[in-house]
Amino acid sequence: MVTLSGYIDHIIYQNDENGFMTFVLIPEGDVPEDEATADGKVTCTGNFPGVGSGENLRMQGEFISHRTYGRQFAAKSFAVEAPQEAEAVLRYLSSGAIRGVGPKLAEKIMNVFGADALKVMEKEPERLTSIKGISERIAMDIAEQMQDKRGLRNAMLYLSGLGLSNNQSVRIYNAYGDDLHRVIEENPYRLAEEIDGIGFKIADAIAAKMGIAVDSDFRIRCGILYVLNQMTTAGHTYLPREDLERHTGDLLGIDGVSMEDMLVALSLDKRIVIKYDNVYLHALYRAEAHSASMLVGLDCVYEIDEEAAQKRLAQIEREEGMTLDAVQRDAVLASVRRGVFVLTGGPGTGKTTTTKAIIRYFEKEGLDIFLAAPTGRAAKRMSEATGYEARTIHRMLGVSGDNFSSNENERRPMFEFNEDNPLECDVVIVDEVSMVDIRLLHSLLKAVAVGTRLILVGDENQLPSVGPGNVLRDIIASGCFSVVTLTTIFRQAGESNIIVNAHAINRGEHVKIDNAVSKDFFFMKRDTAEKVTGQLLRLVEKSMPDFLGIEPYDVQVLTPTRMGDVGVERLNIVLQKQLNPPAPGKQEHTFGDKTFRVGDKVMQIKNNYQTEWEVYGKNGRLIDAGTGVFNGDVGIVTQLDSVSQTLRVVFDEGREVVYTFKQVDELEHAYALTIHKSQGSEYPCVILPLLPGPRMLMNRNLLYTAITRASRCVVIVGLTDTFYAMIDNQTERRRYSGLKDRLTERIESENEK
Repeated sequence: MVTLSGYIDHIIYQNDENGFMTFVLIPEGDVPEDEATADGKVTCTGNFPGVGSGENLRMQGEFISHRTYGRQFAAKSFAVEAPQEAEAVLRYLSSGAIRGVGPKLAEKIMNVFGADALKVMEKEPERLTSIKGISERIAMDIAEQMQDKRGLRNAMLYLSGLGLSNNQSVRIYNAYGDDLHRVIEENPYRLAEEIDGIGFKIADAIAAKMGIAVDSDFRIRCGILYVLNQMTTAGHTYLPREDLERHTGDLLGIDGVSMEDMLVALSLDKRIVIKYDNVYLHALYRAEAHSASMLVGLDCVYEIDEEAAQKRLAQIEREEGMTLDAVQRDAVLASVRRGVFVLTGGPGTGKTTTTKAIIRYFEKEGLDIFLAAPTGRAAKRMSEATGYEARTIHRMLGVSGDNFSSNENERRPMFEFNEDNPLECDVVIVDEVSMVDIRLLHSLLKAVAVGTRLILVGDENQLPSVGPGNVLRDIIASGCFSVVTLTTIFRQAGESNIIVNAHAINRGEHVKIDNAVSKDFFFMKRDTAEKVTGQLLRLVEKSMPDFLGIEPYDVQVLTPTRMGDVGVERLNIVLQKQLNPPAPGKQEHTFGDKTFRVGDKVMQIKNNYQTEWEVYGKNGRLIDAGTGVFNGDVGIVTQLDSVSQTLRVVFDEGREVVYTFKQVDELEHAYALTIHKSQGSEYPCVILPLLPGPRMLMNRNLLYTAITRASRCVVIVGLTDTFYAMIDNQTERRRYSGLKDRLTERIESENEK
C-alpha cells in the first residue's frame, strides 16, 4: 500500500450521491516520474464523500494503469488534513471549497486572521463580520458549511467503523445528520425501516456490536417486518400467522418468544394488518382492499341494442377482413355490456383478433381508447399486433421519478394520473395482465374513473407476476366479473407445433417429439451439462441465426434456474465469452464478479423510477425523454467511459440510459434469462436447456410459459425424462394473495345493502 499526500488542484468528475471522484492532485514530496504527469501532478480516483477542491489529503492506495487514461492513483482510504501554513490555508479558501468565499474574499480573511482563519470560521464566525463584505448571515453560512464538512467526515469514520460502506454512510448521514449517533445507539433497527438500501441484516450486525439483546422488542419488530417484506419477493401479499412466526424465529435464532405483543403494536402503528389470522404489510392489504372496491365500482352494466350491436360486428368483420367465431363475438359484446371485462386464453386462440375487434367497435362508438401493457416489450407487441399505439402502464399513468409517496414507509412512485386526476379516456385495455402485481393494479385503478370501461387481457396459465399478488387469477376465480375464455386454436395457428404443443402441455399431455416433421419445435437430446452447453452455444451463434435469418442476439436462452450448470449465472458467462469477447479498444468495467463491456446484452433487475432516459432521432435530435427503467427491461451496452465512470444502455424503443458505475448493480447480463424474467416478452427463437432440477420449480406452468415466449422456433436441449416430468408436475409454489377474498367480501357487502 502506497501513501500519497497533497492537495486537490481540480476535480475532473464527482458523484455527489456516493462521493466517487476523479481529481488531479498536486503532491507533497517526490513522486516517481512514471507515476506523475510532466508537470508533477497525479490523477487520483476513489470515494471521497464531503471532499472538495483545495483540500489537503493523505491517502493510502496503489498506482494502477488504465488502458485509456494511463497511470492513476486508486485510493482505498483517506484522511483530510487541515492546512497549517498560511499559504496552504489561502489556497484552500481560494479554491471555492466554501460556498461564497472566492479568491478576493479569501485574501481579505487571511490578511486579518492569518493561519488561524479556519479555526475562526468554524468556531468564532462572528469575528468574520469585521471584514467588509461579510454580513452576519454570510458568516453564519460559512460556519455552517465548515461544520457540515466536519460532521460528514466524522460520521464517515464512525459508520465505517460499524462496517458500513461509503454509499450507505452517506445515505444515513443525509437522513439523520449529526443526530445519527443518538439514533444508532438507541435503536439501530430504525436504519432498516427508514433508509433505502439498509436492510435487516446490516442493522442486526450493528445492533450486535452495540450489545442489543437478541430478544429485544426492537429486534423482533424489525425481524417481523423484514420477513413480511422478503415474502413479497416470492409473490405473497400476506403470510399465515403461524408461518410468519416460524420464519421470524428462524431469522432471529430464537425459540419460544411470544410475538403477540409486537404484532399488536405493529397493527396499532398501522405497519401491518391481521385478517383471519393472516398477516399483511399495511400497504399491501390496503392495495388489495381498495383495488377490490374500485373494481366492483367500475363494473357498471350498460344497456345495448343487441341487433344494432350484431350489425356493427358484422360490419367490422367485413372491413377488417376477419372472421370471428361465436365465442369471440360474445367476448366483444360482453366488453360493451360491462364496465369490467376479462378476456383470457392460450396462444393461437384469437385474443389479439378479438382485442382488435373490441377496439374497432369502441372506435365506431366515438370513444377514446387507451392501450397498455406492463413492459415495454409487451406494449410494443400489442402495438404491432393491433395496429394501435400501446404504452407501458407506467408511461400511461405518467410516472414521475421525482415524486414519491412516503405512505407506509414505502418508496413508491406517485403517478400524474390518479383518483384526483383520472385518465381522460372512455376505454382502457390492458394486455399481459398475468404480469401485473397488486401494487401496479392499485395505481392503475386509481386513475380509471367510474364510467370508463376496463378490459383486462391475458393468459391465466402463464406464470404470475414477479411482484406480490396473483391479480389475473384472483379476478377470474372470484366469479365477480364477466370473463370469456378462448379455447379454439385457429387454423393458421394450428399449423405451428409451438402453439399445438403448448396447449397439449397445458392439458398435461406427453407431446410427440419428431424433429424430422416439425418446422418450429425441436428437441436435441443431451445428457450432461457440458454437452448441453456446447450444443446451446452452437445454436445461438450459428445454427438458429442461419436457419431463421436472424441475429444471434435475437435468439434467447431461457432456463428454469439461476444457479447450477445450466443456470443463468453460468450460461451468461459462457455466452458472453462466445458472443462478446474482450478485444483491443473495446471498453469494459468489472463490478464484483461481472464484467460489462460495450456490446453486451443486459437487463435491468429492479424498478428505478428516477432513472432518466432519452430517445434520439436519426439526425441526433432529441425526440422524447422521461424517467423510469423497470425490472425486465433488456438493452445493449453502447458506450462505456472510465473517466466519467458511466456506461450507456439502449433499451427497447430506443430509450438511452446512462448509468454510473455505482448503479451497475441494477444490471445483469441477459444472454440467458430465467423463464420468470421472460414474462410478457416474445422472441423469434427460444432455446431451453433442460436437466433435472428442484421439483417445486420444474413444473408444467414454467414449461408452458417458456414455450409460449417463442414466435418462430423453440429448441429444447437436454433430457426427455426431465421434459416429460415437468409436464406431469402440476405442483406450483403456493402464492398467498387475498384479492379474490376482498372481491367476494365487497360483492357480499354490496348485496346486503
